Amino acid sequence: MQPHLPAQIAVHFQQVYHGGNWASSHYKAVMADIDWTMANQTMGGCNSIASLFFHTQYYIGIVLKVLEGGPLQGSDKESFVHPPVHNEAEWEAYKTQAWQQAEAFAAALANLPESQLWQDFIKPAYHTYYWQMHGLIEHLHYHLGQIVVLKKILRHQA
Repeated sequence: MQPHLPAQIAVHFQQVYHGGNWASSHYKAVMADIDWTMANQTMGGCNSIASLFFHTQYYIGIVLKVLEGGPLQGSDKESFVHPPVHNEAEWEAYKTQAWQQAEAFAAALANLPESQLWQDFIKPAYHTYYWQMHGLIEHLHYHLGQIVVLKKILRHQA
């Protein structure tokens, strides 16, 4: 018997947050020693680490609502709009919320009927659920790489 494909994709998704993936890089480890001041720093016209992290979580939240049976509600224009981080407690609370949202997303994805992977994600222009899930994982890796580079540069400048 073949493993349930949505559950396998959910494991791949979780590994971006917790490790064990092919890239050997994951959000929890990378973000562990980024404090709120570093997270808010900008340089050379780049987004801050906080902005990149909020951006990734914005899309996870939108798609999670769809996986839970809700409508697709979001906008690319809003994806970088987020509340400011004023202190370490707010930063830590946001990271904790992000880890919890990632777990909820993985659970919802793992419970998706396999046949739904091949259906349109809301409408044909958004491709299939399969395409969307893998796109989200690629998006997470892309921005994780940016965060790693920014962290190294900011540490080097300090």
